[in-house]
Amino acid sequence: MGQNITGIREEIRRLSGELIQRQQPDGTWRFCFENGTMLDTYTIILFRTLNVEKEDLIRGLHDRILAAQQPEGCWRWYKDEEEGNLSATVEAYYALLYSGYSQPKDEPVQRAKRYILDQGGIGKAASLLTNALLAATGQRKWPAPLSLIPIEMLLLPSSLPLSFFDFSAYSRVHLVPLLIMTDRGFSVKSPHTPDLSELYTNRSPDEEPLSRENRKLLEHIQSALVHLVGTPQRIHQTAVKKAEQYMLERIEEDGTLYTYASSTVLMLFALLALGYDPQHPVITHALDGLFAMRCKVDGYTTIQNSPSTVWDTALLAYALQEAGVSARYPAMQKAAAYLRSKQHRKAGDWRIHNPGAAPGGWGFSDTNTIIPDVDDSTAALRAIHSLSERDPAYLESWNRGLNWVISMQNDDGGWPAFEKNTDKQMLTWLAIEGAKSAATDPSEADLTGRALEYLGNFAKLGIRHGFIQRGADWLTSHQQPDGSWYGHWGICYIYGTWAALTGLKAVGLPSDHAAVTKGADWLLAIQNADGGWGESCRSDQAERYVPLYASTPSQTAWALDALIAVHNRPTPEIERGTARLIELLHEDGWASAYPTGAGLPGYFYIRYHSYRYIWPLLALGHYVKKYGGG
Repeated sequence: MGQNITGIREEIRRLSGELIQRQQPDGTWRFCFENGTMLDTYTIILFRTLNVEKEDLIRGLHDRILAAQQPEGCWRWYKDEEEGNLSATVEAYYALLYSGYSQPKDEPVQRAKRYILDQGGIGKAASLLTNALLAATGQRKWPAPLSLIPIEMLLLPSSLPLSFFDFSAYSRVHLVPLLIMTDRGFSVKSPHTPDLSELYTNRSPDEEPLSRENRKLLEHIQSALVHLVGTPQRIHQTAVKKAEQYMLERIEEDGTLYTYASSTVLMLFALLALGYDPQHPVITHALDGLFAMRCKVDGYTTIQNSPSTVWDTALLAYALQEAGVSARYPAMQKAAAYLRSKQHRKAGDWRIHNPGAAPGGWGFSDTNTIIPDVDDSTAALRAIHSLSERDPAYLESWNRGLNWVISMQNDDGGWPAFEKNTDKQMLTWLAIEGAKSAATDPSEADLTGRALEYLGNFAKLGIRHGFIQRGADWLTSHQQPDGSWYGHWGICYIYGTWAALTGLKAVGLPSDHAAVTKGADWLLAIQNADGGWGESCRSDQAERYVPLYASTPSQTAWALDALIAVHNRPTPEIERGTARLIELLHEDGWASAYPTGAGLPGYFYIRYHSYRYIWPLLALGHYVKKYGGG
């Protein structure tokens, strides 16, 4: 074991040194938040529609999209999405032609066309955002049930059984511009707009008949509207104005809506629908914000949906300290100062469901000031913990953050991402792909586990406290029959199981507790022959663990970190996993670039370029801390 410890310490020193060299002068780490080609395609289509002269960007995005095409003609979100992704392919085909740098007769375009037709045509594309983009640019009618949701829903008071703020923050910020456009029957074309009509196998896009649950939800909305007072015309005008204000009031300093590129694109189309001139300052400012979200990946330009600066900086500062870097070291001091400057001091929409709490959380990206989330907040709090013990300014920041995280606990005992008690199941009835994951913000195993790990290991709270016991109870009651837990924001069952086990151990559950033993046994059962771990993005759609048949750095690190938390001594499986993790850090195969971050099952997966540093460094640091003998 001594030789193993020596090798691990050498790897920690190498990783730590490389990371400190990569830190920016402002204390941040800035890694690319890579998310497929979706935002690249949306940006091309938007910029061409508005005649935005950013030719280098459009050409760069075009080239990245083209390079990502598969031999079968399709585009994929991840390598083992064997059948390809029709929605992603439709978006890519459209953007390549819209850019003007690809022509209909080009061989790659022809291959894409054959794939789309073989899959049943554009009408079979299931993604709501794909269909919204097509409708906004004159390629199809606005899809049901979106076109059946009245914009007046925004006026429903929260006292009713169903109101607009029962939707999750993520879905609201996309839904509002969509409702504006559907209400206006909006579509816009430019001289650049390609004609996609030959890619429809029927005369009009396929529409699935509304399900019983979907009709029931729409009936709920319609019946609630009778509570609104005024003439139909006056109510309608008020609703449209409220929708417009909803967007304008949530624009961040960089011009983007809620710091998301996806909602910003939709907002810009919605503002056109409301009659805004393309040169209006709100529009030009938002375009600048989108332009600023570009980054370079493997020599190509891409658009990030929301740069991960706060998340990466918090996690890296925390991982470095766990690996032995002193909180007093200049790099850690700079990171902590940056993080403290990014703590939220004004209330956002989260306060609607949590009215008694003072602001104190952190958001995901550099420009985020109104949408804190539990995961980023606990990450930042871990990073500033040591300084809070000796500096009054950091202690004040720590206390505000701690109180905010505790206040966000759901009534069921678990923790959500963005908003408290936002889990009305009827909203998941919407006949929209991904509604089950996007429409609500329920307690999740990964969020609950990470909250408990922070509260136990850093705030020194345990199951003797009633609210901690309720969190642990929520986790143990949501364990899968096979011993795993599902994680929403990472792939998937490995991620959730790591978060749950480290959280339960931190608040005082013993290693021989049935849930802990069963979770650790599950991780051992899925260990790869090479000693590592790997899980496919297909898990979140299959709703069960699907092996990747390759080991990834982040998933191997998650599994190892969980097992280290459970076992007082290194087991042979931990030793094999640690050896494989170190090997992975020196490999650059496809598995090292596999997306292990998740957003929306089937439609949004993330390759965090920071993850091959953060999680391996954390797991190796915890190995030495626990087993290294000093």
